[in-house]
Amino acid sequence: MGFLLLGLFLVLMFIGVPIAFVIGIVALIGIAGMPYTPEATVPMKMVNGLDSFVLLAVPLFILAANLMNSGKISEKMIEFALAIVGSIRGGLAHANVLVSMMFAGVSGASQADTAGVGKILIPSMLRKGYDKETAVGVTAASSTVGVVIPPSIPMIIFAGLSNVSIGALFLGGIVPGLLVGLAMMILIYVVAVKRKYPKDQRVEASAIFKLFREAFPALLTPIIIIGGIISGLFTATEAAAVACIYTTLICMFYYKTLQLKDFPKILFDTLALSSLSLFALAAASALGELMSYYQLGSIAQTFFENNIGAKWLFILIIIAFFLFIGTFMDAIPAMILFVPIILPTALEFGIDPVHLGIMVVMTLAVGLITPPYGLCLLLAAKIGNMSTERSFVAVLPYIGIVLVVLLFIAFFPDIAFYIPQLFSPELFG
Repeated sequence: MGFLLLGLFLVLMFIGVPIAFVIGIVALIGIAGMPYTPEATVPMKMVNGLDSFVLLAVPLFILAANLMNSGKISEKMIEFALAIVGSIRGGLAHANVLVSMMFAGVSGASQADTAGVGKILIPSMLRKGYDKETAVGVTAASSTVGVVIPPSIPMIIFAGLSNVSIGALFLGGIVPGLLVGLAMMILIYVVAVKRKYPKDQRVEASAIFKLFREAFPALLTPIIIIGGIISGLFTATEAAAVACIYTTLICMFYYKTLQLKDFPKILFDTLALSSLSLFALAAASALGELMSYYQLGSIAQTFFENNIGAKWLFILIIIAFFLFIGTFMDAIPAMILFVPIILPTALEFGIDPVHLGIMVVMTLAVGLITPPYGLCLLLAAKIGNMSTERSFVAVLPYIGIVLVVLLFIAFFPDIAFYIPQLFSPELFG
């Protein structure tokens, strides 16, 4: 029965059925074939899978990102980033990465970053003489830091699955996210020098300070979110709500770029985007019941204990597995399905769950820019009017950078977590 369900899963994927429906169909058929288990178990498990206070953070962080985009806060961030790095060769591409790192501190969702930043910077880069491959590749690839630099929606999901402190995961994502961004900027500089990309005039310190002052209310958002969570002032879900309220206030009354008439569209876009992930999560919860029935967790743990004797080999297998899964599945259902299976074995190998969470989130972030599922790649390609195939070739060097940083984090976790340990050592085992 297990092999038949696996075959059905692959066939449905191959013919193009959306992944959320694939998971739900396989769960329904599999549970229907279980003795003494009614089919009503599927909708019950789907509802129970969403009955979580923590999961409220998902639509709320997406709403915060959409409010920022509609309120044109991303434009303020772009102006500030360009003032800082615009005088470097390939300055607009550097600003693309830098503003993605800033935006990551608010939204927790890479897709919102790609849409908001890409609509502005991809046309600007093309007008400045950058080729389409660079404009699309940099925009898509840099948005992956959105799920690594806190706050991060996948980290929130992982924390709920593994009973790990969300604050610990958020702190643990700071250094890896910064390393990915800086490594991308180094590659951009090498390419920019080779292709003679333009650079802007150096901006005076007074002008930079003025732009910083304008962008400061927006830049304060991640400090409020992360500081509130780490200090225990509020939970991740409450932090998401605070981010929505704060973003609304500064957009309406400080920047005055948001009006009441804009809210219906913002709410509709938020519901449309968050429903994709949450429906897949609900379906994954139902499939998890089926996987528990077949005791896949115990089977996987026994297999690794009997065949994989080295911690480093287990880490490489986990990275390779989630790289493959991420090509056709969103991070949230992927973690719902497979983290409970690998977590016990990871603990047996002495891998800290925070360390495991960072590795899993970074690996699945690559799936955002790999076809066929890569939403960030598809968004950037659409904005840049470029084929998915050419776009994928354009992001390959940046995928290489993410993988190098990922391996560095995987095998040298103490270096990655050094700064967070200084601030909150009790969160790291």
